[in-house]
Amino acid sequence: MARPLYMDAVITPNRSLTERGFIVLISIITVANCASAAVFIAMGASLVPVFLGLDLAAVVVAFLVSFRAARRVERVQVSAREVTITHETPKWSRVIWESPTAFTRVAVDEDDDRVTGVRLALSGRETPVAAALSPGERAEFARALENAILEARRERS
Repeated sequence: MARPLYMDAVITPNRSLTERGFIVLISIITVANCASAAVFIAMGASLVPVFLGLDLAAVVVAFLVSFRAARRVERVQVSAREVTITHETPKWSRVIWESPTAFTRVAVDEDDDRVTGVRLALSGRETPVAAALSPGERAEFARALENAILEARRERS
């Protein structure tokens, strides 16, 4: 019989630009660079289009790296027995952090009333959690995580 989970949260980075938006943006940059290149070629500056092409390539590479980083997934599970944090990367590798629920603490880093970090701690070991969330969401997540751990501990009592 499977034990109940007091928390089963999946955290993914926010993607504000869709694939279609990316294509539109790159198209606009390409048209602007081509128009600029035509003007500079007419003025006799033949090397400027090369740099405009490098500029476009740099923007495309930056967005592709960003999209790849946005495929990271963090899963937080709290049961009466253990707290499990699973970090999955775009290369499908997994890093799993497990700790007994009874001894796991939630540590919150604050700066000027903003939550800058949430960590799970156990006997000198720590792991960051919910880094992809905004400070407000991080504070809410830390409270929910603390509540889930407290509920899980009550089951063991």
